[in-house]
Amino acid sequence: MQGKSVDVALLRNFRFDRVLNDDPLVHSLFILGKLPHASSDSPSPAIISLQRTHLPVDFAHTLVQDLVEQVKPLESNDIYHWLLGWLARNSECPDVKINVICPATDVHIRKYSRQRIIMVKETPLLYQTVVQPYIQGFPPSRFEWVHNILSHNVESNKLLFEDNNPETGFIILPDMKWDLETISSLYLVAIVHSRSIATLRDLTRKDIPMLKAIRREAGRLVREKWGLEGEQSLRFYIHYQPSYFNANYSGFKGICIGQAHLLEDIISLLELSPLIGPTLLAQMTLTYELGEQSALFQPMLEAQDLLDR
Repeated sequence: MQGKSVDVALLRNFRFDRVLNDDPLVHSLFILGKLPHASSDSPSPAIISLQRTHLPVDFAHTLVQDLVEQVKPLESNDIYHWLLGWLARNSECPDVKINVICPATDVHIRKYSRQRIIMVKETPLLYQTVVQPYIQGFPPSRFEWVHNILSHNVESNKLLFEDNNPETGFIILPDMKWDLETISSLYLVAIVHSRSIATLRDLTRKDIPMLKAIRREAGRLVREKWGLEGEQSLRFYIHYQPSYFNANYSGFKGICIGQAHLLEDIISLLELSPLIGPTLLAQMTLTYELGEQSALFQPMLEAQDLLDR
């Protein structure tokens, strides 16, 4: 379904298979099924995520009076009352944000499935012997979506900033998780042009100016475009391990503990690194969460027992 837009007609043809995961905290649901695919006579595997959208502040003054269409009382106690409510249809207040992955690979299906999570310690030796070979074994198609963005084949209308230097340049654009409307959940992503940076372990002292430029430009963007207080209004972090192994740096108002490393800390570690030889990032033992559906789960789990001896 690459290059083809998704519309209601296409979604009507979705064939449900099973629920992969759900999260009541963020009101999201991931389902697996099949959708028609232009390049195949048979439907292709598809993952659809649905997440309840944020109630719009702009409609707060009429939300209860005009948009609440029906209610069902649940309980009352003195001055406290609980009800379920149904909102009227409004073209300016979408109910859900929908993301579609099609054709979805086994890697996608494992990633979005409910799974056991453990915390693992990755020493430099484990990185060299287990993790790095795993990264290097990825087929080029795994990074196609990143290269499509960097080459302006897709999402070019969403680009907020670009420095096109092949070694030190980067782009900034909204992350696909953001609904592009709710400023309180603002989520931007920066993707570097350099193909030599797969994870934060590949960063060196020469990358410090690039990291500071990402911080500076993102701060300028949110101040000029959304009226926020520049860099001080954002949390900048680098995921490790990243969802996809092409280094990206994000700024938004929330982070995932055990996966996100603050950009300020990364810059400080690089500045403290020796002028010659491996950086502190390359020498550190990194701790992060790993799901049992990951191909790294079993080898990293077995390696933990050896580390504790």
